[in-house]
Amino acid sequence: MSTAPAQDVEMKETPAPVAASSNSATSAAPSALQHLKEIASLIETGAYAREVRRIARAIRLTMALRRKLKTSVVSAFLNFALTPGSEPHARLSSYLPKEDDHEMEVDTATSVVQAPVKHSLPELEIFSYLLVLIFLIDQKKYSEAKACSSASIARLKNINRRTVDVLASRLYFYYSLSYEHTGDLAEIRGNLLALHQIATLRHDELGQETLLNLLLRNYLHYNLYDQAEKLRSKGQFCRYLFYLGKIRTIQLEYTDAKESLKGMETALRPYFELTNAVRIGDLELFKSVAEKTGLRNISISYSRISLADVAKKLRLDSPNPVADAESIVSKAIRDGAIDATIDHAKGWMVSKETGDIYSTNEPQMAFNSRIAFCLNMHNEAVRALRFPPNSHKEKEIAEKRRERQQQEQELAKHIAEEDDDEF
Repeated sequence: MSTAPAQDVEMKETPAPVAASSNSATSAAPSALQHLKEIASLIETGAYAREVRRIARAIRLTMALRRKLKTSVVSAFLNFALTPGSEPHARLSSYLPKEDDHEMEVDTATSVVQAPVKHSLPELEIFSYLLVLIFLIDQKKYSEAKACSSASIARLKNINRRTVDVLASRLYFYYSLSYEHTGDLAEIRGNLLALHQIATLRHDELGQETLLNLLLRNYLHYNLYDQAEKLRSKGQFCRYLFYLGKIRTIQLEYTDAKESLKGMETALRPYFELTNAVRIGDLELFKSVAEKTGLRNISISYSRISLADVAKKLRLDSPNPVADAESIVSKAIRDGAIDATIDHAKGWMVSKETGDIYSTNEPQMAFNSRIAFCLNMHNEAVRALRFPPNSHKEKEIAEKRRERQQQEQELAKHIAEEDDDEF
């Protein structure tokens, strides 16, 4: 008979009687809990050392342990990993099913054996979310899993650590799976797109790949094949342009790199300014950029438009929107954002007409410069072929060779003449 662990021996000394049929469950629960504690230690080491491979190994060990999970084990682990009474602990504990009497005895016994160790690492908190979510899905508690997954995603948005990316990618998957089980997959499509954008800004490649697959699955679930193809093609094309630009930069082909990376610089400039305003939290700058961008589009579309219509298109909500529109237009003209004038008497914004560029000499000058460039390149190539390196030395060697061959021919002819004279 094998020797029982120390924890089991102490559990037999507890005053509460335990039925013989439940001895196997009593010995299995501490074992699963001990494994979870070892996984938590592995995650803690990986977090401090910033080694993502340890976090990935912890997830693999958890997947192998999921069949042994019980409510008492998960609850005991939450007491170990999180501070009892804290918001994450209270929220995650509320999702767990009610414990029966036997499981509560096991939990009490294990808590007597070893006092819980408290941690404050975000990695352990996110892992706790993942553990509870997996347990709820395995127990077919899909409504609770849906609520747990939504809470975990809300928490993830406030954490930007590379050691969390592996855990986040798994949470994304189970987040989508829980909503799929409840038939509400369409509800999270917009949130998945927002999460993909966040993962892109954080350079979380694993999260990007996971969320892209989940979005494609979401579209295909509702037979939205056109949207799925557009998402796939756009995502792959943007990634292709990024890598192509990086390769061209390393190869010192800066012109091609610029075409790949900055071909839409003008079109994307307003979005860059908007996101920059959001990043630094400047609401006035955000409002100013949005108004200028809208004015630029209006000035391109209309040669003349009333300030009242400008106010309507910009959706200015103020007591005097026309005066505000006039002020905004004046500032945009002064800053050079638009090329227009204001007719104060009639209340119009008059955009300056864009002249036909083909009626000027600019296309001819550009064409001539390109032709000159091509001709210069052609002439340089011809000169390189006509005058190869060390061509003068090769010319001297060829002349000496011809002179030597001529001397040998004259010598042979002279010898032949002497032979004829002897005969």
